[in-house]
Amino acid sequence: MSDALAGFLTTLDLVDTGARTTEDIFTGPSQSMPNGRVFGGQVLAQALIAATRTVDDDRAVHSLHGYFLRPGDASADITFAVDRIHDGRSFTTRRAQAYQNGVPILSAILSFQTADSGLEHQIEMPTDLPGPDELPSAVEVLSAVDHPVARTWARERAFDMRHVPNPIYFSVEGEREARQAVWIRSLGALPDDPDLHRAALVYASDYTILEPVMRRHGVSWARPDLKMASLDHAMWWHRFARADEWLLYTQSSPSASGGRGLALGRIYDLGGRLIASVAQEGMVRVKD
Repeated sequence: MSDALAGFLTTLDLVDTGARTTEDIFTGPSQSMPNGRVFGGQVLAQALIAATRTVDDDRAVHSLHGYFLRPGDASADITFAVDRIHDGRSFTTRRAQAYQNGVPILSAILSFQTADSGLEHQIEMPTDLPGPDELPSAVEVLSAVDHPVARTWARERAFDMRHVPNPIYFSVEGEREARQAVWIRSLGALPDDPDLHRAALVYASDYTILEPVMRRHGVSWARPDLKMASLDHAMWWHRFARADEWLLYTQSSPSASGGRGLALGRIYDLGGRLIASVAQEGMVRVKD
């Protein structure tokens, strides 16, 4: 197992403190980041793990709606408080809040459901895109770059990501379209825990979701005046898939205005099943 993947799993291994008020309390570590801020996908995944620990085993998460309230400190642990809002016959609702230094950095509502049958359809997966084996990995693109962010993205991320048509790390090539696709999977095998795979999916979903906003305006990650921050994040799990197998993450941005950009995503497995849908609004600012 790679160091990056082992670190990822350690981050999601929350500790039940045994403390109880009206809420269940857990703690978890933060991953080191070059900008010193907690990665949004990390705290979302940890909040999901914390909430899952309070739910019966026969109920799986189907939706998450989270708001990022403050930048997190990547050098400090995070405390998670889970409020058991409702337990119904089929659905369970939880509120999970993440705290550092006594103030919340994330507030999320999550819903869980028992396995059920019903009507079924989906938007079909695109079939005209190159496969992951035809595309360079982030390691291949970034490993020769001597910069702390490039080193982190190349060596310390637990996921392999391969862009269609190309990454926008240094420049935006080709048409300025507000859409792209990214093949994603973990760098190695994950444990056979479905809840961990769902948490891994929300973790990885935050990496590139705002890039269609950037691509549309020719803004690369290397642009020195770029300021970005996730504001909220929503995710719906439709079907189960393993996060250690290739998944296609299609992304688009229907609008950007007021210093904010909205992005939508769909995640498919190799069999073409729609696994999850994602929506995020973020602050995206550059100088005019």
